Amino acid sequence: MSERVVIIDGLNMFLRNYIVVPQISKEGQPIGGTTGFLKSLQKLCREMNPSQIIVCWDGRGGSRKRKQQNKNYKEGRSPIRLNRNFKVLTEDQEKENKIWQMARIWSYLNNLPVIQLIADEVEADDIIAYLCRYSSLKDEQKIIVSSDKDFYQLLDNKTILYRPVQKKLLTQNNILEEHNIHPNNFAMARAIVGDKSDNLDGVPSVGLKTVAKRFPFFRNEEDVYLNDLIEFCENQESTAKVFDTVKEHKQLIQSNYNLMQLYSPSLSAQTKQSIEWIIDNFEHTFNKTQTYKMMLEDGINEINWNAMFESFARIQRDKKELNK
Repeated sequence: MSERVVIIDGLNMFLRNYIVVPQISKEGQPIGGTTGFLKSLQKLCREMNPSQIIVCWDGRGGSRKRKQQNKNYKEGRSPIRLNRNFKVLTEDQEKENKIWQMARIWSYLNNLPVIQLIADEVEADDIIAYLCRYSSLKDEQKIIVSSDKDFYQLLDNKTILYRPVQKKLLTQNNILEEHNIHPNNFAMARAIVGDKSDNLDGVPSVGLKTVAKRFPFFRNEEDVYLNDLIEFCENQESTAKVFDTVKEHKQLIQSNYNLMQLYSPSLSAQTKQSIEWIIDNFEHTFNKTQTYKMMLEDGINEINWNAMFESFARIQRDKKELNK
């Protein structure tokens, strides 16, 4: 029987809640990011009935390899703006509180039958990409939970994406229908278009609709390589400017693709071995007493957590039965 593995982009889920949930702890400290994260986790448990949950975090320093390739990668991002009309902390206190809230989430998850994965100088995107192709999980149904469009490229007949803000489940067919671009070629398409959120310029005046219209072979399952793209542009009799513009920006497209693609995750052999060992040997224990104690300390015990507790008890029970 195939399992349903929910793979969560941890920082993405935390920040989404940190920004919008204004809750204050008994000690007078903001704790909305932590509470909201747990609420989101409970919602996923209730709606997706997972047999396994894996939370992936960005490692300290982000992706060293990508920053070596492009020093401007992810530079100049706007500071986080909290969605509320009051301010209880200074900027320095907010930074400390944000770190504390994330550490609190890690402590909660350490008491739950939830796998956490993190590696220094590695992005969660690469860990998630590796999990989607890892042999032990290849036959399982995988649901990536994130608002990040980078994960479109990972979708296949066993992998779907849930975008919480839009409340959408996306499959490879959805991507084909909406964009006329196959997930196998989505990284190349976005390499042409660029990504402002990561400070990556694209080919001027070219968006995804133009890519799909002018390069219809992006819809095919076969991988499109940069040489295929340039060769196609060189053989066009059309006077459309886009073909010359793409040829002129060949180096930019290649650079963007190297940074954006997740088909070959940017992980060392040692990091891959570590991930594999954790996935294959993790003990799915559920310390309900300690979890509830922490909730008492944080003043969030009045929330009804029954759905989450029942789901974790089931995961722990099923994993024990499986390992007998």
